[in-house]
Amino acid sequence: MIRIATAGFQHESNTFSSVPASLDLWRQSGILESADAIRAEYASSQSTLAGFFARAAEEPDVELVPLFFTRLMPMGAMTREATAFIFDRIIAALRDQGPWDAVLLPLHGAAVSETWRDADGELVRRVRETVGPNVPIGVALDMHANVAPQLVANATVVTVYQTNPHIDAYEQARHCAELVLQTVRGRIQPTCALAMPPLVVNILCQGTDDAPMRDLVKLARAQGARPGVLSVSVVEGYPYADVQEMGMSFIAVTDHDAALAQDVVQTLALAAWQMRAELNHGAASIDEALQQAQAAAAGPVVLFDVGDNVGGGSPGDSTLILHAARRLGIADLLQAVCDPEVVALAQAAGVGGRITAAVGGKSDSLHGTPFAISGVVTALSDGTYEETGPTHGGFRFFNDGASCALRTDDGYRLVLTSRSAGSASLQQFRALGIEPTAMKIIVAKGVHSPRPAMTPIAKAMIWVASAGVTSADLSTFTYQHRRVPLYPLEPDTHWP
Repeated sequence: MIRIATAGFQHESNTFSSVPASLDLWRQSGILESADAIRAEYASSQSTLAGFFARAAEEPDVELVPLFFTRLMPMGAMTREATAFIFDRIIAALRDQGPWDAVLLPLHGAAVSETWRDADGELVRRVRETVGPNVPIGVALDMHANVAPQLVANATVVTVYQTNPHIDAYEQARHCAELVLQTVRGRIQPTCALAMPPLVVNILCQGTDDAPMRDLVKLARAQGARPGVLSVSVVEGYPYADVQEMGMSFIAVTDHDAALAQDVVQTLALAAWQMRAELNHGAASIDEALQQAQAAAAGPVVLFDVGDNVGGGSPGDSTLILHAARRLGIADLLQAVCDPEVVALAQAAGVGGRITAAVGGKSDSLHGTPFAISGVVTALSDGTYEETGPTHGGFRFFNDGASCALRTDDGYRLVLTSRSAGSASLQQFRALGIEPTAMKIIVAKGVHSPRPAMTPIAKAMIWVASAGVTSADLSTFTYQHRRVPLYPLEPDTHWP
C-alpha cells in the first residue's frame, strides 16, 4: 500500500483585527483528530479535503489517512498557544503514525501567528523536517494566500484555487493529489518556481469572472498547456495580513524543468504588472449604493458590505449601512448581524415576542454604533444549516451559533447570529423563515464569497466602500512588515 497522510489547518489572519485567534476559539470551531470525524465533516463537501479523499479513493493500493484538521473564520493573528497546539499535534501525528510515502496539506496560505508571521510556511518547513527530504509533500492553498519562498522550497507540489469565489477547491486539491501520486510512483519529478511582483490587487478586483483577473487566469491556463508544465497558479494575495510576502504571486510546477517553470511565472508576473492599474479601483459610497438599490425597478439588489467582509476577518456586526438606510428613509432591507446579546433577548422573548434592543456596532467604533430597533421575533434556530449547492471554499455545513430573525417596526428584516457569519448561502436566511428573493435589498457580508449564492437571484449587485478592517481603501491601514515598494501603495513603483 501507498500510505499518504493528510493534516492541516486553515486560517486567513487579518492582522488589523482586534480579535485574536485563540485556542478557545479554535476549539469552539472544531478541532478534529479522528479520521472518522474528518471524513464525516468534509468527505461529502466540495472542499480541499474532499478532493484529496476522492482522488485517493480511486486507487486500490492507496491509503489516505486523515490525522488532524481544524479551520477558523478569519480574524486576528493566531495566538502563541493556538499555534503551538496545532503545530505540535500535526507533527506528533505525522511522526508517531508514520512512515509515510507522501503528505497532503490542506492549508490556506495567509495564516499569521504571534510566533510566526508566515505560519503556513513554517508548518510546511516542520513537516519537511519530520518526514525527510525524499517524501513528496503536496500543498493545496487558497487563492488569497500570501506565498512565501520557504513554503514553495519545502513543498514538492503546490496548487491553488483558481476561482474567486472559490468554487474549485475540490478540483485543485484533486489535482494536487494526482501529481503527488505520480511523484510517488516515479512518473514525474516536480520542479516549482515562484514569482512575486511588487503588486497588491485590490479586493474589489479579485473576481475571476471579471476583467482583468479573468484575462490573467485565462493566460495562466494557456501557460499550463505548454509541454512539460504540470500546474500553474495565479495567487491573488491577501492585503489584510501585514507580512513581508503580502501581495500577488505566481506558482508553476513543471516536470523537472526549472527554466520552464521560471519562464512561466515570469511571463504571468509581467502580464499582471501591465494590468496593475486595472487591478486596483474603488467602490460606491454607502449612500450611492443604497440610492441605486432603491431606484432599481426590481429586487433583490445585493449590496456587498466590503468593510465588514467576514470572510476577510471583519467582525460581522457593522451597522454603517443600516444607519445610512434609516437616515435616507430606505427600508425593505435584509441583513445578517452578529450580536449574541440580542439573540439571547430574542430567545427569552420567544417566537412572536417583541423586543427593543440596540443591535450590532459593538465590536469597535470602526464598524459603526449600535442600531436601535423595536420589533417582533419571527424565528429562532441553533444556527446550523446545510448548503448542497456551490459555496465559496466548497464547504457544506455551516454553524452561525444560536440565531434569530427579527422584523423591525420600520421595515427591516434582520438575521442575528452568535458567531461572525458571512452570507455564503441563502440557507442562512431560509433556515429562519426568510425568503431572500422577496426582499428589495440584501446586504451581504463579503466581497466575492457570497457571489455563488447571490448571483442567481440578484437583479443587480453593488460593491460598497464601507469602512472596517477589510476596507477596500488600503491607504487606511498602517503596515509595518510588508515589502517596500508595493504598487499601488507606492504608486511610482518601478519593476522589473
